[in-house]
Amino acid sequence: MRVRLAVATLLSVSFFSVIAPAGAIERPFLDAEPGYRYAFPRDHGSHDRFRTEWWYYTGHLRTADGREFGFELTFFRRAMTPRVQPPRSRWAVDQLYLAHAAISDLQAGRFLYAEKVSRAALGKAGAETGGLRVWIDRWQARVDGDHGAHRLTADADGFTLALQLTPHAPPVIHGHDGISRKGQTHGQASHYYSLTRLETSGTITVADRTFEVSGVSWMDHEFGSGDLGERQVGWDWFSVQLDGGGELMIYLLRHEDGTFDPASSGTLIHADGRRQALSREEVRVSAAESWVSLRSGARYPSQWRIEIPGEALTLDLAPQLADQELVTTRSTRVTYWEGTVAAEGRWRDRPVAGRGYVELTGYAKRFDAR
Repeated sequence: MRVRLAVATLLSVSFFSVIAPAGAIERPFLDAEPGYRYAFPRDHGSHDRFRTEWWYYTGHLRTADGREFGFELTFFRRAMTPRVQPPRSRWAVDQLYLAHAAISDLQAGRFLYAEKVSRAALGKAGAETGGLRVWIDRWQARVDGDHGAHRLTADADGFTLALQLTPHAPPVIHGHDGISRKGQTHGQASHYYSLTRLETSGTITVADRTFEVSGVSWMDHEFGSGDLGERQVGWDWFSVQLDGGGELMIYLLRHEDGTFDPASSGTLIHADGRRQALSREEVRVSAAESWVSLRSGARYPSQWRIEIPGEALTLDLAPQLADQELVTTRSTRVTYWEGTVAAEGRWRDRPVAGRGYVELTGYAKRFDAR
């Protein structure tokens, strides 16, 4: 789900003064429909017949002496026309690309982020089909070979990322019958999968100091053509990786009155790899505290408790840094909180602990899908 839907909801064609490429054949955008069958590495790549797509990485890194960092790197693709034939001109623009990168430096207590936006012309930005390579200038995510490591690079003012991520489990498909529903009407759905545990190594640079790091990451890839529903103002998204195995993803689509849409759902991955789809009724999420941003004035929930009674699973999540808010002005123009959290609790009477990421959107300003 995530801030990715903000791209579909908030970007306007007129803002970027985009025209359809000469020689392109236009057809309606595809909707995410039941019965979709995933194939990899094909589905790691771009799906140009869908209007909106994103590749989203978050993770937890540590140096040999125990210094901890969180990171985020995400790429968004927004189609202007549903192209099915390559444009004749290198200047033609039918796709927009946007990206966010962030570092949570837990020891220093600081949060750094950057953003990019580019038209897909003259090779400045793009995404390949059939396999993963997406880029804007020198920011890039790619996979070497059919089943190779994911390589991430980003170079921003104040920090850089150069990471290698190796998956140790197959992709987890969310939802039912190939789609993840985001509402009750036709088209309010996406194709959505995750790589929930990627062994990570590489370097990050913060304030001209380079650190060799290792850790674990999470990757989401989602594509579709729908928008938020009229009553949906934002969402709360959670990912958790438990020590010793087991992962959890939950997204809660939020209404203006604070209630959650029935289309909200999640996925619990057991330590043996078994995937369990979760409906809205099977998940309880509450927040004990809140945090107010001095930049945006937004009040975000904090200190969450997640309960899945059917699994006797209770997790308490605590931000590892209070201020992990991104105020993007050049790219998606969305203000949201996304940051690293610590998790602890019990699962069937056994203590569990781990790390996670939480994304909170629509608290500074509601999304208008109309």
